[in-house]
Amino acid sequence: MASLSVSVSHNGNSPLRHLPAKRHRFGSQYSPLRISLSARRDCSEPKQSFSHLTELKGVACGILAAWAVTAASPVIAANLRLPPLSTEPNRCERAYVGNTIGQANGVYDKPIDLRFCDYSNDQSNLKGKSLAAALMSDAKFDGADMSEVVMSKAYAVGASFKGTNFSNAVLDRVNFGKANLQGALFKNTVLSGSTFEKAELQDAVFEDTIIGYIDLQKLCTNTTISPEGRVELGCR
Repeated sequence: MASLSVSVSHNGNSPLRHLPAKRHRFGSQYSPLRISLSARRDCSEPKQSFSHLTELKGVACGILAAWAVTAASPVIAANLRLPPLSTEPNRCERAYVGNTIGQANGVYDKPIDLRFCDYSNDQSNLKGKSLAAALMSDAKFDGADMSEVVMSKAYAVGASFKGTNFSNAVLDRVNFGKANLQGALFKNTVLSGSTFEKAELQDAVFEDTIIGYIDLQKLCTNTTISPEGRVELGCR
C-alpha cells in the first residue's frame, strides 16, 4: 500500500506560510506538522482532522489514488495483427499505381496488399511510386528498380530485396525484419526510423545514406553488413 508524507514547514519561505501556524511541542523542540495519507480507494478522512490542511490533503489524496490505479493496471503489449490477405483480383498490380494521397506520413486512400507478389527485375513499374503503409511481407523485389519510391511505414518483414535499387528513396519507419537485402543499393536513401532486425545485408551499399544517430547505432549491430558498408555508414 503506497503512502505519502507531506511536511508543513513554518519558516518564511514555505509555500504554506499563509496557513495558521500550529505547533506541537515535544520536549524543548518544535516539530513540523506531518500528514500521512494512504492510497485507499475511499481516501477517507483521518480520525483527527486539521481544517486548515483539508484542501492540501484532498490534492494529495487524488494524486495517490491516480497513482494506485496506474500501478495496478497491467501493461498491454501492442502486438501487430495483420489483416487477412486481400482477395482483390489484381492486388499485386496496385504497386504500379501506388497511393494517390499520403506518401511520407504513411496515410493512404486504399490499403496496398503486396504480400507474396513477385516483382523480380521490374525496371519501370515501381520507380517513384508511393507505397506508404504497404504490406510487403514475403514479396519478391529482387533486382527491381525502386529508386525514388516512398515506402513510409511499410511492413516488409521477410520480403526479398536482393540487388534492389533504393536510390533516392524514402524508406521512413519501414520494418525490414528478416528481409533479404543482399546487395541492395541505398544511395542517398532516407532510412530514418527503419528497422532491420535479423535482416540479411551482405554487400548492401549505404552511400550517402540519410539516417539518424540512434537508428544508425541499431543498424550497426547487424553483423551481416560488410566492412565496406560499415565504413560507409560510419559504424564504430
